[in-house]
Amino acid sequence: MKAVRFHRYGGVDVLGVEDVAPRPLGPRDVLVRVRAAGINPGEAKIRTGVLHQRFPAVFPSGQGSDLAGTVTATGAAVRGWVPGDPVVGWSWERSSHAEYVVVPADQLVRKPDGLPWPAAGALYVAGSTAWAAVAAVEPRAGETVVVSGATGGVGSLAVQLLRLRRANVVAVASARHRDWLETQGAALVGYGNGVADRIRRATEGDGGDTPHAFLDFHGGDYPRIARSLGVLPRRVNTLDHDAAATFGTRAHGSAEGTDRAVLAELAALVAAGRIEVPISRTHPLAEVRAAFTHLEHDHPLGKVVLLPDALAGTS
Repeated sequence: MKAVRFHRYGGVDVLGVEDVAPRPLGPRDVLVRVRAAGINPGEAKIRTGVLHQRFPAVFPSGQGSDLAGTVTATGAAVRGWVPGDPVVGWSWERSSHAEYVVVPADQLVRKPDGLPWPAAGALYVAGSTAWAAVAAVEPRAGETVVVSGATGGVGSLAVQLLRLRRANVVAVASARHRDWLETQGAALVGYGNGVADRIRRATEGDGGDTPHAFLDFHGGDYPRIARSLGVLPRRVNTLDHDAAATFGTRAHGSAEGTDRAVLAELAALVAAGRIEVPISRTHPLAEVRAAFTHLEHDHPLGKVVLLPDALAGTS
């Protein structure tokens, strides 16, 4: 099969597509023909070596956690899956950016009929992270929640999950994505110098309220800003673990949100049209470098997705 590999840390130029063999099928494993696999900022950081201390690569390294596809074969102890079943799931072996992937059967859920392949393949990392972050700050109806990085893969889902809980959302994002945020009922605050003052003005109600909660999907100065706005530490969630330790906030992410029931719930919400997975662009596997260049430099709305299927084209 064809699979993405890199043999050293570096930029997108270290990525290549090579002929490799899937790992052997264990008794509780499932072989999936990958129809779609999202790419994520964390994968880019692993590739560059920025996360070497926490997530070291073993070379040659594969890539990818997100996956959606069809069951091709099952191990002898697998029950409940048969060839041809459509599935959504995840890999913890950095192996889903490939034509086929082997994963344990308990890392898959059935793909609903109304869930498009690109959205299905982009759902696990962003969805589990957004779900965990929203749950961590316990938003209630009518409360105001600030979201930094609100139009990335995770942030765009978190905005919608907050709105399902009837929270008021103040979204820190690029003005390029104003139209999409308005369709979600979120108020836009532009990022950059003076962002703390803009957030303060946007969240001041008639009674001069401060934000009730803050979700940070960007990092940098936002955890400090959240605390300076008066948000309680237990109601701030950031993906920056160092900042969380400094400011005493929460740092829930995909690890806390990884659960088959959560993934199945998210898939059902998308299939029913209650939330959407914005897809910025899709690429065939051979264009993995272009896909990551777009993700890392263009600040796209939502997700960038690889379509390893031979019939996949760019869109």
